[in-house]
Amino acid sequence: MLTLKAEIRNTDTKPEEVRKAGQIPAVFYGKKEASTPISIPKIDFLKVWKEAGESTVVTLNTPDGVKESLIKDVDIDPVSGAPRHADFYVFEKGHKVEVALPIEITGVSPAVKDLGGILVQVLHELKVEAQPKDLPHNIAIDITGLANFGDQILAKDISLPSGVELKVSPEEVVATVSAPREEKEEEVIEAPDLTQVEISEERGKKEEETPAEGAEEKKPE
Repeated sequence: MLTLKAEIRNTDTKPEEVRKAGQIPAVFYGKKEASTPISIPKIDFLKVWKEAGESTVVTLNTPDGVKESLIKDVDIDPVSGAPRHADFYVFEKGHKVEVALPIEITGVSPAVKDLGGILVQVLHELKVEAQPKDLPHNIAIDITGLANFGDQILAKDISLPSGVELKVSPEEVVATVSAPREEKEEEVIEAPDLTQVEISEERGKKEEETPAEGAEEKKPE
């Protein structure tokens, strides 16, 4: 069981001050839970987040009691990559929750290894519904069956754990293999022979200077 100690956060305190104190500003909410601002020790949150992701139950020990939750969203600093804020969704006991689980590709596709094909992963997450206790950490997909160009793995082909229900179209393409792109040969344009160009120009000048055959030369008066 993953557990975090949470303190009720005073919203008058700026988030920057909370972070400077070694805490992560956060909030928990649910269908029957009012949105409540909290703060969590940053070191503890990082450990739990790495292990839980968004599909493992996290127990929040708060002054208002124990809350069973899922990490719903984490705001990341675009520069440092550190979490700046976290949302926890408190679910109702006995009720299913819908989440997007990360997809993990396993195995080697013969179409890629032997034929030089390109693996195209269309979906990187898979929406499912289940009791929180039945949610897996991720969904593993074996691509060893992709033997030819155009072979596909559809959502309905994925073997889900017991109690987990697919929440996308069964015909949704998860992964496929495409043929390698043929590189077009660049057209080679030969450079003109400059010596021939010069000869042609000289001939033209001589022809202009030489009177045409049969033409009378103009005598000076």
